[in-house]
Amino acid sequence: MQNQTNNAALLVMDMQNGIVSRLGENTNVLVQVQKAIETARKNQIPVIFVRVGFSEGYPEVSPQNKSFSLLPKYGGMTVSDEATQIHETIHPLPNEPVVTKYRVSAFAGSNLEIILRSQQIDTLVLSGIATSGVILSTLREAADKDYILTVLSDACFDPDPEVHRVLTEKVFPRQAAVLTVNDWTNSLTSN
Repeated sequence: MQNQTNNAALLVMDMQNGIVSRLGENTNVLVQVQKAIETARKNQIPVIFVRVGFSEGYPEVSPQNKSFSLLPKYGGMTVSDEATQIHETIHPLPNEPVVTKYRVSAFAGSNLEIILRSQQIDTLVLSGIATSGVILSTLREAADKDYILTVLSDACFDPDPEVHRVLTEKVFPRQAAVLTVNDWTNSLTSN
């Protein structure tokens, strides 16, 4: 396996209060994300946090957008709202960027690609919620942008376990290595 510490970054996506709160008793993903963050920091792999949030007044939200069009009516999810803040169990260090996106993909309307290019990062390790949302959208866009990709299957969560299984076992392997956090950690120590 290629050495994945040289131009890699760990993306911790949508691990924000308003999304993590929907996990219920499925908190194992938090433990795995914490382990992935520890591994990245120990191996000097940059950790980049990605969240979804909108400006006051929701100028970024189209009434045609099925996912976000009700936000202006009900409120919440602004960049200053508690729901968009990174969950306290995995808080960023002062030097770790928090990227705000306006759609499902981590690249959508964010400065993520500028950060990656500025740091000459060509390898992305993906984690977050939901497997069928931010992970899928980011993986597809990143693959089209020619990034080398790894998905940490147990550091991702989807409310539908079957969807998570199909994506991690059948769809993602076409464009990414799919590893558990332990397997990823072991691959870094064996290089």
